[in-house]
Amino acid sequence: MPAVPTTLLVFPHRYEQKGESRMITQDMIPQIVGQQAYDRDGQKIGKVGQIFVDGQDGSPKWASVNTGLFGLTESFVPLERADMHDRDLTLAVSKDEVKDAPKVDDSADHISVEEERRLTRHYARWLNGGGRDSGRDMHRDGGMTRSEERLSVGTESHETGTVRLRKYVVTEQQKVNVPVSHEEVRVEREPVRDGDRAARGPRIGEDVQEVTLHAERPVVDKRVEAVERVRLGTEKVTEDHTVSEKVRKEQVEVDDPKHQLRR
Repeated sequence: MPAVPTTLLVFPHRYEQKGESRMITQDMIPQIVGQQAYDRDGQKIGKVGQIFVDGQDGSPKWASVNTGLFGLTESFVPLERADMHDRDLTLAVSKDEVKDAPKVDDSADHISVEEERRLTRHYARWLNGGGRDSGRDMHRDGGMTRSEERLSVGTESHETGTVRLRKYVVTEQQKVNVPVSHEEVRVEREPVRDGDRAARGPRIGEDVQEVTLHAERPVVDKRVEAVERVRLGTEKVTEDHTVSEKVRKEQVEVDDPKHQLRR
């Protein structure tokens, strides 16, 4: 019977009841893949990717965990002394030790002897056996992990332009109606009374009288006064923008031309 993806058929998902804790065994591999991994102090590390088993007895030995800000980094963790608890994988090592673990080529289908020795020496403090490696290549569990690209969209701030507040002078013509007054000469005539006639007596001759006339004229004066304060301010406006990007995802199919796969 050819190897098929374990997550599809060979091992159906069987989740433990809440509060149950179990050591990692081979038949629990499908339950581990894709679950959250926590360190010994309960800190979240990342999701489990691949499981690597012993090349001889098939026991689960190592697991790859997606770490980093967006889960783009893959670190290898030991399954020794790890257990499943409430559907999650609890490791016997700390999050910092996982972060500082030696890098392993995750494109191969096995962990070489030298790579396992480096991992074992790194985690020796928490592994049984005082850091002794098995001396055998570690192989994947015979299945495969299907991956998809996830679209991660965020925002960043950038400059879109500069606005300056500038003051300049313009000249405009203003017209104002101002009331002005002036004096005019008016000839007034009145008859001479009898008493006045005798006092002045009759006299014929020339005489001149002057009258000074006055008039108002507009006087213009200008003064500067403040009329308003002007300043620049910003207002945050939120609007929806639609972004579009292509993402890739893997598909899994079973090639079974002789129908040897049990349905």
